[in-house]
Amino acid sequence: MLSRIVLPALAATLGMGVCMAGPFSREDVAVAQEADAIAPQAPDDRTSTTASIPPSAQETPDPAADLARKRDETRTQLDALSKTISLSSGKTKELEDSIASLDKSTASLRQALIDSATRRKDLDRKIQQSEKTLTNLAVKEGKIRASLHDRRALLAEVLGALERMGRNPPPALLVTPDDALASVRSAILLGAVVPGMRKETDKLIADLTDLSKLQADAAAEKASFTATMTNSLEEERRMDLLIAENDKHSKENAAQLEAERKRAEELAGQATSLEGLVASLESQIGSVRDAAAAARAEEARRAQMSEQQREQAKALAENGVPDKNRITPAYPFSDLKKKLELPVAGDILRQFGDDDGTGHTAMGLTVATGPEALVTAPADGTVVYAGAFRSYGQMIILDTGDGYHMVLSGMDAIKTRPGRFVFAGEPLATMGQKRVASATALALETDRPTLYIEFRKDGKPVDSRPWWTSKDTGKARNDT
Repeated sequence: MLSRIVLPALAATLGMGVCMAGPFSREDVAVAQEADAIAPQAPDDRTSTTASIPPSAQETPDPAADLARKRDETRTQLDALSKTISLSSGKTKELEDSIASLDKSTASLRQALIDSATRRKDLDRKIQQSEKTLTNLAVKEGKIRASLHDRRALLAEVLGALERMGRNPPPALLVTPDDALASVRSAILLGAVVPGMRKETDKLIADLTDLSKLQADAAAEKASFTATMTNSLEEERRMDLLIAENDKHSKENAAQLEAERKRAEELAGQATSLEGLVASLESQIGSVRDAAAAARAEEARRAQMSEQQREQAKALAENGVPDKNRITPAYPFSDLKKKLELPVAGDILRQFGDDDGTGHTAMGLTVATGPEALVTAPADGTVVYAGAFRSYGQMIILDTGDGYHMVLSGMDAIKTRPGRFVFAGEPLATMGQKRVASATALALETDRPTLYIEFRKDGKPVDSRPWWTSKDTGKARNDT
């Protein structure tokens, strides 16, 4: 043990050894005392520190479990922080005035909605990135604190030696003949020991410097999170105002819409499958039937196009600007491969073809999102259904043309209605605070809200991966 060598030698002749080896500064002592406050002092009996620890406590901690615990702690802290953030009455009035001054044409309102949704999804990504950053900082801080705690016995010895050096200034270098032999012996001993103390002190200072930087980075990230949350609340309020304004300009009357909504709920209660639900809606709900007829007419027109015209349409899909007053998809769905963005900001947990947790194969994609994250339309399409359906929970079905339907489920609040034609990027719904228990989210290692996405071609599930942009095809591991 360091103390058995250092402390007796320091008690004998501290001055000469310190002068020969180089004295520690008082700043070193102050920093070391700060470390002593962080890491509890070791018990007096230091000869059996390891032996007194139960075998189970000496096992290496599971990094995944530690990460999960830190992630949960971070989410709890950020959730509590987000609940303290609100918009001022002045900001709310400013938003209302900005919406009132907008051009009230349908095209302008829808474009404003899409722009607002784009900004809000970007903010959702920033919020989730802040969570990950804070979790990583917490893990690093935890490792430093654990290291300080594990070295507490050695640090206590170093601190004791530093205190003695700090309190006893070096005496004059000249000694009497009677003291010369003792001074030389002590100098030789300290010359071998003090460099080791300097090494431990330097390591301690480095740890405390890193700890201080991590704490400063965490404070800065929390400030950034607060600003992002405030902007997100502002964007959410703007979007709600835009949706309300857009609904005012809807040509359908409220009574007709309510009747169709109730009829859709009845059909959903009678349907035994998604295929049966879609078929009944397209035959018995007027707005859905009209939209489906328009989509089929557009598909028939495209089927009669020449090869050259198809190539021109494909080039337009890559570089053109679609008609803002369209009522059918701007481009054939089959031409949109590698061009669609995920409808929500998040991490992919399960892909088409993976084990769904029940021994069966997953028929769709599952994405873990943040609380109240925005869900947007990945492509142009007609809302065939919007509401609860069996074990899917809250569900939206989009008819995207070319015989494709897109199923989205797991949302909390739906912001659209059956029969409406939506543009790519237009808001459809928001997620809840926690994962919704459903048949599409079994055996997932997360309590985060999860969105289930299923593509269906002529009624049969197909892999959606070919349609997503390359940045959206990655997969998170164990929700970490």
